[in-house]
Amino acid sequence: MLTSSSPGRLAGLDHIRALAIILVFVYHYRLFGHPPHMDEIGSFGWTGVDLFFVLSGYLIGGQLFGRMARSEPISYGEFYFKRFFRIIPAYLIVVLLYFAIPGFKERSELPPLWRFLTFTQNFGLDIKTRGAFSHAWSLCIEEQFYLVLPLFIMAGIACMQRKKRLPFLLPALFLTGFILRIWSWHHFIQPLIDSGQSFGSAYYCYIYYPTYTRLDGLLAGLSLAALYHFRPAIWQKITRYGNSWLISGILLTAAAWWITHDEEQYTFKGAIYGFPLISLAYGLLVLAALSPSCILYRHASSLTRWIAVLSYSIYLTHKQLIHLTHEVLTPYGIGNDSYVSFWICTGVSVLGGWALHQVVERPFLRLRDKWLGPRLTRFSPDPAS
Repeated sequence: MLTSSSPGRLAGLDHIRALAIILVFVYHYRLFGHPPHMDEIGSFGWTGVDLFFVLSGYLIGGQLFGRMARSEPISYGEFYFKRFFRIIPAYLIVVLLYFAIPGFKERSELPPLWRFLTFTQNFGLDIKTRGAFSHAWSLCIEEQFYLVLPLFIMAGIACMQRKKRLPFLLPALFLTGFILRIWSWHHFIQPLIDSGQSFGSAYYCYIYYPTYTRLDGLLAGLSLAALYHFRPAIWQKITRYGNSWLISGILLTAAAWWITHDEEQYTFKGAIYGFPLISLAYGLLVLAALSPSCILYRHASSLTRWIAVLSYSIYLTHKQLIHLTHEVLTPYGIGNDSYVSFWICTGVSVLGGWALHQVVERPFLRLRDKWLGPRLTRFSPDPAS
């Protein structure tokens, strides 16, 4: 049911978060036995991670950009403290379950524990041999992003002090990722194609998972945050056309789907141009969600808000719970390819995400809020960040 957006919470971003986790869930469900037509419905769901990247770039970058714009000192200790309590407790609990309970794994082998503890699992990841908890690769990129972002901010402060323009840094980083993706394709993928070998694992290892080839979404979000904080007059003008940005984002998403659907994702065109196009499309959707003139901003939904709140916990646990639920249902004649199984797995995944949120995520967030006190509201542009 749609209601008026509540004060202090960005309803549009709740809709976007809910969309992102739904895309990811449906896409990952295809990795198991699944109902007919699930491939067609969920084949584009892998881009849900890119939508999360855009959100993270905007929200986390905005926390620091806001202080820069107000000429306030930046407390990096406070920044890392806040990110630690938001991400690490629930993540470590899931890692513990993986290593303590063999049956919890949705695939046979895990990367070494130190890979998870250092957030370096996404480098050199071979999903054929080390596929369990592979979806943690995106968390690795975000944690690396949080680690490097303050250095970027320091460079931005230096540019501002020298009266240089900070926005030039963002296109430079975007271009660097673009060049590295082209280099990786020609260095790792093209030789396999030329020799007639399978290149699926190499594509994921060298194109899909590395941080330096997947910066597009984070940079799109950072660009929105920079525009909001450093060019407020321009921001006010462009957010008057929220519904137009929404339509543009949908149309551009359709174009991104056209060049990345099915096997097109694994072509040079899809690998090189698909990621920036997807990030631009999702950047427009996030811009629309942040525009007071947009329907996404003006109307809240209790359902999408609830899904958004649980999105992180659902992301951490959904593949494992799908696997375990299939194991339980099969002896009762409920096949993995049935819609009954799909909806039961959906319910179990939401319930599991809710349990992790209530038992781990929420208490640690409350503890964080208690220790930070009034500083937290100044530090965060969105309650869910």
